[in-house]
Amino acid sequence: MNATKPTVIIIGRPNVGKSTLFNRLIGKKLALVDDQPGVTRDRRMGDAEIAGLQFTVVDTAGWEDEDDATLPGRMRKQTEVSLEGADAALFVIDARAGITPLDEEIARWLREQEVPVVLVANKAEGKAAEAGIYESYSLGLGEPLGVSAEHGEGIADLFGGLWPIIGSKSEEAEAAEEAASLEGDDENAPAGPLKLAIVGRPNAGKSTLINRLLGEDRLLTGPEAGITRDSIAVDWEWFDPKANETREIRLIDTAGMRKRARVTDKIEKMSVADAKRAIDFAEVVVLLLDATQGLEHQDLKIASQALEEGRALMVAINKWDIAENASSLFNGIREALNEGLSQVRGVPLFAVSAKTGKGLDTMLSAAFEIREAWSRRVPTAALNRWFDDALEANPPPAPGGRRIKLRYITQASTRPPRFVVFGTRLDDLPKSYERYLVNGIRAKLGFDAVPVRVVLKSPKNPYNANKGGGGNYSGGR
Repeated sequence: MNATKPTVIIIGRPNVGKSTLFNRLIGKKLALVDDQPGVTRDRRMGDAEIAGLQFTVVDTAGWEDEDDATLPGRMRKQTEVSLEGADAALFVIDARAGITPLDEEIARWLREQEVPVVLVANKAEGKAAEAGIYESYSLGLGEPLGVSAEHGEGIADLFGGLWPIIGSKSEEAEAAEEAASLEGDDENAPAGPLKLAIVGRPNAGKSTLINRLLGEDRLLTGPEAGITRDSIAVDWEWFDPKANETREIRLIDTAGMRKRARVTDKIEKMSVADAKRAIDFAEVVVLLLDATQGLEHQDLKIASQALEEGRALMVAINKWDIAENASSLFNGIREALNEGLSQVRGVPLFAVSAKTGKGLDTMLSAAFEIREAWSRRVPTAALNRWFDDALEANPPPAPGGRRIKLRYITQASTRPPRFVVFGTRLDDLPKSYERYLVNGIRAKLGFDAVPVRVVLKSPKNPYNANKGGGGNYSGGR
């Protein structure tokens, strides 16, 4: 059985509580929420459940009556497109504010569509909302469901409104999911969709690049810096010409990350924090540079953060189609990366163009390869053969004439790869020797530019609690 969850779109004018309702339905604060209108700009999806009714819910930008060429107009067009293929729509109004002309305009548009609509009167707590609820009957969309997304009141009533529309499809999807789980785990199964986050400074072209990959205007773009606010995940299938197969990718677009001193707006602070969380959930992070601006200190800070979180890192220079002195630009950025990210030398660097599509397939193929290295586990026997050779080629120092004994090494975990070295007097082991081990692991064991963690452990001395214990060195810090 192959069934997908039904899709429910949340629609309404700005600041009626759409993102608050979205967060309430998925059970976590995934969408940015603030009192000022227009916080949400791109579609955001999440898994929702009400009393066993499972569906995919989509948060959309506030509907505004503006020209299509303006930013609010382009946001409205994104909302209109989101209704295509949806199974149901939740039309949200502000019960305390009553019905506005914009609410009436949205209702007229919805009545012309084929998608069933459930009218939701939000902010319905208290007597102040009663008049707005009664007034909403005039929209011609049936009986309104009074809820308070902020306080969680009336959410269960949405079950009654949605079940007749999406109930059967939800049950089919649940049955298909249960059947798949009974098949058991396969050790040779693929690693799942590649979680690929696109990060960088504002206006580097992150959303444009994702739209180019998808072949549609899925994300809002434009000349204005800082359009993207939420971190938006888009599931996508890509044909890999190198592997000659179709591969699954979860693309994550993030807000532009400026220097902290320049970030004063509350919404931008929330957006940057959201982008940092997106890095935590990614497997591979692509730092996107603007070829017309080159590499700046802020780019290195973003790259360092990704490495500190243990993510596999790649760097792509966008707008290559308009780059000047391309060869010297590429070589200069390569040298600056090696110097500025000395903890991980040789980070993959690509020249791409979101406008023409140049280099994007090559970049994506490399992303799968670096994830494979990031997930690699080295057999203990092979690991210790390398370890013995490394010690023989460059024995540990003997400070004060006392030998530092390194006994053996094991790989404790993957994603990122983490190794534990056991020995004695490890507190005296110089950082330079720890770097020697990390660089050897990368060069000889196939981890290349992947952030590698090395932890040192000494056996505890029962006669001296102040000795032993070792330390740790991280190749990603």
